[in-house]
Amino acid sequence: MKTQMDDIDQLIKDTLTEEEAKFYDDLEEQNVLGMLGGLFTGKNKWIIILMNIMTLVFFGLFLYCVVNFFDTTDIKALLKWGLGSVVFLIGVSMLKIFAWMQMDKNAILREMKRLELQVSSLSGKIS
Repeated sequence: MKTQMDDIDQLIKDTLTEEEAKFYDDLEEQNVLGMLGGLFTGKNKWIIILMNIMTLVFFGLFLYCVVNFFDTTDIKALLKWGLGSVVFLIGVSMLKIFAWMQMDKNAILREMKRLELQVSSLSGKIS
């Protein structure tokens, strides 16, 4: 299967112009670190920066609640600190899920651009 995909990729690259081939190479699959770096590009990078700051704040508050949870003996205080730690941990999880969804969206957009490039190349050959 791998050789068939490599053959198809090579066939596509052969049909593209030099500029299109360079653009096609830029759309290759990325590893996780590349996808993380891709979050900090584009129009919405400020939101990702803000979300990472909030994630650190929520995590710090989570640790504060956990420390106080184990430091108290009163039942009401245990419930308060336990609930606080759960809320902040859920907040961290939700922010991380949003970041992973943005990484997935960027991967899908990259694949759509590859398809658009292939369709335009094929339509140029037909006409």
